[in-house]
Amino acid sequence: MVGEKQHDDGVEPDSTPKAAEGKSRRQFLKVMGIGVAAGGAGIAALAVANNGVPGLSAAPSPTPAQNLAISAAKGVPESARKFGIMLPSLRGEPFAHPDDTVRKALLEVGAQGGIMDAKDDLSAGAERLLLDPTVNGSPTPSNPRGRSPFNPTQTHGSTFFGQLIDHDITFDATSVLGAPANPLLTNNAVTPALDLDTVFGDGPSGSPMLYGAGEGKHAAARMKIGSGGTYEMFPFTANADGTSTLHKADGRNSQTLMLEGLTVAYMQAYNRVLDDLDDFDLRAFPTARQADLSNTQERYLVAREVVLWHYHWLIVNEHLPQVVGSALVRDVLRKGNRFYKPPRGNAYMPIEFSSGSYRFGHSQTDPSYRANFSSGTGASSDPNKAPFYGLTFDASIPMTRFHDASSFDRPDMLGGYAAPRRYLGWQSYFDFGDGQVLHNRKINPKITTTLYTLPSAAIPGGAEVEKAALPQRNLLRVLTWALPSGQSVARELGVDPLSEADLQEIGSVYAPFATATPMWYYELAEADIVNDGLSLGPVGGRIVAETLLGLMRDDARSYLNQEPDFEPFLGTDLKFGPDRQSQIAGSRDYSHANFLYYAGVVEPGVYR
Repeated sequence: MVGEKQHDDGVEPDSTPKAAEGKSRRQFLKVMGIGVAAGGAGIAALAVANNGVPGLSAAPSPTPAQNLAISAAKGVPESARKFGIMLPSLRGEPFAHPDDTVRKALLEVGAQGGIMDAKDDLSAGAERLLLDPTVNGSPTPSNPRGRSPFNPTQTHGSTFFGQLIDHDITFDATSVLGAPANPLLTNNAVTPALDLDTVFGDGPSGSPMLYGAGEGKHAAARMKIGSGGTYEMFPFTANADGTSTLHKADGRNSQTLMLEGLTVAYMQAYNRVLDDLDDFDLRAFPTARQADLSNTQERYLVAREVVLWHYHWLIVNEHLPQVVGSALVRDVLRKGNRFYKPPRGNAYMPIEFSSGSYRFGHSQTDPSYRANFSSGTGASSDPNKAPFYGLTFDASIPMTRFHDASSFDRPDMLGGYAAPRRYLGWQSYFDFGDGQVLHNRKINPKITTTLYTLPSAAIPGGAEVEKAALPQRNLLRVLTWALPSGQSVARELGVDPLSEADLQEIGSVYAPFATATPMWYYELAEADIVNDGLSLGPVGGRIVAETLLGLMRDDARSYLNQEPDFEPFLGTDLKFGPDRQSQIAGSRDYSHANFLYYAGVVEPGVYR
């Protein structure tokens, strides 16, 4: 099991060679609009401090503008609610310049029918795309690698837990795709902290539409849970015109039925913790030490912290071993971060993570899913009773019917509908030992065809909905932030870059991309070539591990800082079946199966 206490004392002196450092800083400060003179004067003044030389007076304290320039040179934003840069020494080395030729090439790389399209045969239907090896991308005699093979070390639930994490810590709602923007001046619309504000909102007082369920002394702190007629979903209000309004902390969490279900499961787990607090040993939890559990607000804070510790533990022990490998997780826990070193209390969201490395999950998305086992007809002991299969997104359904939730039930996995069959049967998503768990795809530069025609409701904030191909959106975002090439990042991290031959497919579209590859594409290719797509490679893996563990270390109340030997206890009485899959990576002693069982959304042997 991984989990050792570490301390990160903030930004350390830059080890970049002076010539390169000076060039990078001058270019970057010019982009910042601060001016090299102001920034240079501040840095020079710090460099000529007394140092014990007789007759040399101490330099004056730097001005706020000089402090900002110094921070900018290190990639640190003025506020944690702005984006930052993990590798500022590469800021002057974007993978390409934002001209029309490059934009056209990126759009061609990410186009439907292009080199990244998995070319799923959507006419085969949702069930066959998931289960029939002749059409679902599995290896065949004519294609031993497979067009888009399954990943035996992860599950369908792995993909959507990753999306829950992503929504928790990063949301760029303002920049324009493909247009240069300064990350240090761009707002992150959510807190870059693993605090599940996308689940809890601002708490009972700040988000009253989410709280106040049921009766009893602490009802004001209980989260509201809705129902589409069969099982749990977001709470909603039925409108007079036949539409419905969903109440949720983050609008993005109904992008898919799977993410919606996982978010609501966390809400239900919190509600049960709220009830069970008096039965727990809470001495390890810092909020509980001085809390009065008879006070509704304080009880909310303690219950939330219990859920957060389990969430953090699952990131460290289940999620990260699956997506970056256990060896790298242990390395970062034991030796600390090498590249992402935010100042204490200012753990920003690095663009290398948000727009590069952590978008790998798009390549693991399936063209279709088995949402549940009974399609709203009632739970049974038979997993084959009446399964609900659906495409991830079905472009043939008109978006004009999105809000017509009372009379229209989409056959795909877009979230946001209050219909009887729209809920999850969790045995498909996490391993309960009953042989029903399904796997996501290996990480590689192939994206399911269903993500090339995104419904507008699945596009965060409704921004630039005319750009409906997700791969094109991702590639243009790399251009927005002027991210360095994957090769430059590899060299900066001390990793041997992929060869031009490794990247010949993207080079066939635009030759310069074979040697200066967009970071997102590069890391998908790296995972495929280095780790057979089972997990991220050394570039993507390092950035993901250091960012998530760095954010956790910056939280003084995280279990990594307070109780590094913490053992999760919610749902430990779950009895697994005899058919657990040993290839699934991460902790097998405790997993999301236990957590969801505690939340009351799944019962072993019962298929809803």
